[in-house]
Amino acid sequence: MNQPEKVTGNVHKRQILLINDMAGYGKVATAAMLPILSYMGLPTYNLPTALVSNTLDYGKFNLLDTTDYIIGVFPVWKELGFSFDAIATGFIASERQAKVVATYCREQALNGTITFVDPIMGDEGKLYNGVTPSTIESMKEMISVADLIYPNHTEACYLTDTPYNKIGITHEEACTLVDKLRAIGAKSVLITSIPIEGQTSVIGYNHNNGEYFILPYTEIPVHFPGTGDMFSAVLIGNLLNDLPLKKSTRKAMDAVYKLIDLNKDNKDKNRGIPIEKYLHVI
Repeated sequence: MNQPEKVTGNVHKRQILLINDMAGYGKVATAAMLPILSYMGLPTYNLPTALVSNTLDYGKFNLLDTTDYIIGVFPVWKELGFSFDAIATGFIASERQAKVVATYCREQALNGTITFVDPIMGDEGKLYNGVTPSTIESMKEMISVADLIYPNHTEACYLTDTPYNKIGITHEEACTLVDKLRAIGAKSVLITSIPIEGQTSVIGYNHNNGEYFILPYTEIPVHFPGTGDMFSAVLIGNLLNDLPLKKSTRKAMDAVYKLIDLNKDNKDKNRGIPIEKYLHVI
């Protein structure tokens, strides 16, 4: 997926809009992505899909769906002439919100805006706290407008009605899973945290050249919320700075590995990685 390279030569730095939730306590979603993309030199704006009291890993949380707010924002931005070179979506609070956001992304695509979709729903074979089956349909709506999506193995299985096998799958099965996601409407695809032939990997498909690729990595057995968002930010930042998909993916993988390794002894892992202290790793 090297679509961002089509706009090479623009004098201005590419502007990106983050459409994701905002947590009051914890470095996840917008709070994790905005520092990274800003550090990488990209003017970054945000539109919260939900206000969440804290990361869901604490078990208890309060969440405010901001769909009505979003519906009021888009006409104002249109009147003011605001536009973005790229949009990155994450947590979507409802099917209603998904339709509103997807419509906006389709409209912006007519002007050349690139859409990145992280279908945040679950991990390790199950849905996250607060995520319901209706969320799956919402994410399918978002995938239909995406230039690039990057679900993890669990999310890819939920989206395609594929049984989740934590032990692992074959190379052929991994490619089939990618193709099922493409059938929903995604152009380019990455699937993260997927065990292929006994090796934890990221599998990708670049729609511009028809290339499938697999990038293996060593897993650190520590869980932090927000590492997927950090992967997303580094990936997008490199793509918008003209690196091709495969190389951008590897850079994002390496950055997340370093971030986890540097923070693996943190006592309260539920609040995520304090990314501002480690931007030099990016």
